[in-house]
Amino acid sequence: MEKIVSLCKRRGFVFQSSEIYGGAASVWDYGPLGVELRKNVADAWWSAMVHARDDIEGLDAGILMHPRVWEASGHVSGFTDPLIECKTCKKRWRADHLDDASCARKPSVGPGGHADCELGEPRLFNLMFKTFMGPVEEDASVVYLRPETAQGSYVNFLNVQQTSRQRVPFGIAQLGKAFRNEITPGNFIFRTREFEQAEMQFFVKPGSDDEWFDYWLDRRLAWHHEMGIRADRLRCHAHGRGELAHYAKTAVDIEYEFPFGWQELEGVHNRTDFDLGRHQEYSGKRLLYIDPGSGERYIPYVVETAMGVGRLALVALVDAYREEEVAGQQRVVLGLHPALAPIKAAVFPLMKKFGQPEIATGLLGELRRARIPAAYDQAGSIGRRYRRQDEAGTPWCVTIDGDTAGDRSVTIRDRDSLEQERVGLDHVVGWIRERL
Repeated sequence: MEKIVSLCKRRGFVFQSSEIYGGAASVWDYGPLGVELRKNVADAWWSAMVHARDDIEGLDAGILMHPRVWEASGHVSGFTDPLIECKTCKKRWRADHLDDASCARKPSVGPGGHADCELGEPRLFNLMFKTFMGPVEEDASVVYLRPETAQGSYVNFLNVQQTSRQRVPFGIAQLGKAFRNEITPGNFIFRTREFEQAEMQFFVKPGSDDEWFDYWLDRRLAWHHEMGIRADRLRCHAHGRGELAHYAKTAVDIEYEFPFGWQELEGVHNRTDFDLGRHQEYSGKRLLYIDPGSGERYIPYVVETAMGVGRLALVALVDAYREEEVAGQQRVVLGLHPALAPIKAAVFPLMKKFGQPEIATGLLGELRRARIPAAYDQAGSIGRRYRRQDEAGTPWCVTIDGDTAGDRSVTIRDRDSLEQERVGLDHVVGWIRERL
């Protein structure tokens, strides 16, 4: 994990937030390459969920919602973790994760294992961030930063269904920020207090929910494979009765084998009619679906898929990272799927004269006009330039050399196979588009 964190800082994927002030705990800033990677993850998800399907609509609900939303959802009373604190060093842990934690003063022992330590009694800690709406800070003006995007889909269920003229089964997809005041965030960008979610709520007729649950679990697992994540590093973990959330009939986590162990990448949940039923009760507004064919009325069940965009970005980095020897030299490579790679192509003039930089910058402009993210580099040896792009995950490097001016061709080098192909200068954009 240390190598991934170092690479992210060195290459501009992720920086510590407010670093010049000593940093903000478990808050991270995405640099020039990181913001592109995260955007590519989100775009790939949105394309698969919304653009490629007729039965899912997009939504962008507000981060601030009526506080009754969170009472209805159970977050005000039940969105808590058990917290335990050392009275000596003031370090805090989740009480249900003590077996995996270590003492702050003596890491070789668990919390409370040091002679001077004294652990307090466990107490419940609500994970929602509070703020105030309006000019006066009083109880009546308390609102919350949303801990998930899903509730925005539930309260807009009928709005979306009626305006889009969708029939059940159909889904609502959202991408957006969520906030959780985690007791023990960590493992780099794996668990943070501010994060971007990719959630889809699929509304189905009661009785068909098990079938749709199996469908979406298979579909989401296949999508991760399509994004280049190695199949042997993914597995499914079904929640037992003691693990199920209060709203869930069935839940399965798609887990990835991180350097720090198997952890959740995405969750697929059968939420039954809990959410729509609760919002109908608390709002006093009917949230019934009326089937236009049969006239049947019912509250739909919901099958949810929920993933953190930053978490998949971390999975992509970890899964793609490799070190290998080429011609007696070590190289670090991010073998990212081209759809996720921040830079698709890098353009190099072999020399800084003979008109090569002018041809290279002209090609760079063509690539960018074609909406292909591209970079330009003329500093150092060609080998050093290749290594820099290998670390950034760039799939193809295009070199302008001494023959280019005469025969109007360039050399394209593949990141993974290291094979080089001679391609006509006027065909480079099409060549790369074809492979994207």
